[in-house]
Amino acid sequence: MSRAARQPLRLGLVGAGAISQSYTQALRDSPIVQIAAVADVRPEAARALAEDLGCPAFDSHEKLAAEAECEAVLVCTPPATHPEICIELMRNGLHVLCEKPLAIDSQSARAMLAEAERSGLIFTMASKFRYVDDVIRAKSILASGLLGEIVLFENAFTSRVDMSRRWNADPKAAGGGVLIDNGTHSVDLVRYFLGPIVAVEAVEGKRVQGLSVEDTVRLFVRTHQGVLGSVDLSWSLNKDLESYIDIYGSNGTVRIGWRESKYRPASSQDWVVFGKGYDKREAFRREVENFAGAVRGDEKLLITAEDALASVEVIEAAYESLRHDDWISVGGAGTPV
Repeated sequence: MSRAARQPLRLGLVGAGAISQSYTQALRDSPIVQIAAVADVRPEAARALAEDLGCPAFDSHEKLAAEAECEAVLVCTPPATHPEICIELMRNGLHVLCEKPLAIDSQSARAMLAEAERSGLIFTMASKFRYVDDVIRAKSILASGLLGEIVLFENAFTSRVDMSRRWNADPKAAGGGVLIDNGTHSVDLVRYFLGPIVAVEAVEGKRVQGLSVEDTVRLFVRTHQGVLGSVDLSWSLNKDLESYIDIYGSNGTVRIGWRESKYRPASSQDWVVFGKGYDKREAFRREVENFAGAVRGDEKLLITAEDALASVEVIEAAYESLRHDDWISVGGAGTPV
């Protein structure tokens, strides 16, 4: 049966918060995926979202797994809950797409991957920027050799957001602050363009929101090919940049922007526009539809479970760096470089 002729993948949604609202908007017209059930420990939140979608609501992921007619589940709960929820869902025979970060420590992440391997199910992490068309096109431009060898990678995810009442700033729920929250996206993007990260150094900026976690961090990374990268992360300042990724090659530069993306060879004074910028809704839709395609056996995952584990290991090393004020090797038991 062709992909177009199949019934949509019946997807359960665990968590009915803000990120889930974004997913439901993105998938509303999808011919590939249908949200078939919603679960949240806050029954009223689950019911409100389920009513809008016309599907049943549950007050726990266990009840959704036992009673809903789903093939797979999208988990959108705080990171500290991911291992327990994802493992339980997989033990019930459900494929799982888990929002980033996969887990707050690598030991938990490995346990999740082990369960996926044991059960033979599709399991991976959601990371929306990998599904942005401009990001994919930029990698193709760099792979062509047009801009020479990559020398330096820069990324910035900075915006003023009041985090005083959000679980993302609760270390017990989130595992940390802006470093694990936004930094997981950054680490995944670095690995997408440059390959494995071998060492990191994280430096915390001034805390201006009175949080118990970091709200501004600068992260330095070094890849296995010797490329240096820098990442600026903040909930407390807005750098107001046109681009969120700048990659400098030996023969030119590429900039991936919020409203347009462009590149310029060193031999030219003119920028070549190749993309229309960041479309959050489209990125979410592509992300889930790629997962659905992998569940159906129609396509490969763009982000594998191994990619997800690697992102956890890099962030884990970055927090070790914050504690020791030094470069830390990735996957090397938190040892200074």
